[in-house]
Amino acid sequence: MDLEDYRQRARAWLEANAPGDRPEGAPDESGVAAAKAFMAKLYDAGYSGITWPQQWGGQGLTQAEERAFAAEAARFTLPTYVFSIGLGMCGPTLVDLGTDEQRGRFIRPLLRGEEIWCQLFSEPGAGSDVAALQTRATATDGGWVVDGQKVWTSVAQHADWGLLLTRTDVEVPKHKGLTMFVVDMHAPGVTVRPLRDMTGRAHFNEIFFDGVHIPAENLVGQVGDGWSCAVTTLLHERLSISSGVGMGGQKDNPVAFDALRTTVDTGDPVVRDQLVELYVRSRALALFNQRLAQETKAGIFPGARGSAAKLLLAELTMFQADLATSLAGPEAVAHPAEGGYGGGLANAISLAPAMALGGGTNEIMRNIVGERVLNLPPEPRTDKNVPFKDLKTSGGLPS
Repeated sequence: MDLEDYRQRARAWLEANAPGDRPEGAPDESGVAAAKAFMAKLYDAGYSGITWPQQWGGQGLTQAEERAFAAEAARFTLPTYVFSIGLGMCGPTLVDLGTDEQRGRFIRPLLRGEEIWCQLFSEPGAGSDVAALQTRATATDGGWVVDGQKVWTSVAQHADWGLLLTRTDVEVPKHKGLTMFVVDMHAPGVTVRPLRDMTGRAHFNEIFFDGVHIPAENLVGQVGDGWSCAVTTLLHERLSISSGVGMGGQKDNPVAFDALRTTVDTGDPVVRDQLVELYVRSRALALFNQRLAQETKAGIFPGARGSAAKLLLAELTMFQADLATSLAGPEAVAHPAEGGYGGGLANAISLAPAMALGGGTNEIMRNIVGERVLNLPPEPRTDKNVPFKDLKTSGGLPS
């Protein structure tokens, strides 16, 4: 396929079909319906799942086509936010670890926007230390019964399915007693409660599981091998967060380079130096992500370098927010009633700290990079070989 022809066709399609209005990060039901309609058009045109395996509903093309489309899509803000978890984390995990039946059932509807996914890992007592989770799955006839709580779950209020990490064995150390499942978010016993953050919007949710039945065929990987499955998901999560998979472009990001340079005084040499620093950081991260993506498609496991990419994005996001705050002055705290640069800027600045938390805190990312990339001595651990039921963090979880 001629790459330039592909790019021109993608550009023409986006110009004809990309919505003109800027979509909200956490849409209401009407916004979700519009996003699903757009995603179906995107898939039918051949621009969703560009590098995903063709046998499961993807386009089966190369990284070159994906990069070409991404470059064109960056000029727009596409309404794909609610699909970001499925496209960046859940779907790739099922492609890697799911059964043929699971791939055949879930991948195409995910890519076409017919079903929305969420990721259910974090808990009130298990955030950065995900392996300390207490949500329990108990074997029963024909499957499993789940009880517990998850928190900080993006798009769960709209999700049809979720990747759920549970504890199935308390007699072994915490990392060895975990199992992953696909869970129906509409099943009896699932309760989703949105959590409003300091932007004033509900980007995250808490979820309660009360006797939720999961059929046996929804097991992902093997029983007790959930940590290995989770590592796969977390790798995809950190790569997708850092590269912005499923999040649309940067066209309407008020703290991105293109937005700032058109709204501040570029005649000031100090301001120009700051903008150059922002551009260099942004470009360096983009190139690093491109390299990791190429290696992944070539079968080279990026490992802990995915954590480095996520850390770099978190630091870039905070740098952008700090720079925008200093350059915009009073506009940085303005909240006009109907849009305007100040309102979008205030929202972006308020949301920026979340990037240093979601997908693993900056401190955890530095530990991972230090231990697994730089080969520095690991931090002392006293719980590595202790059965989970004997840990204080188990909270007296019954066996």
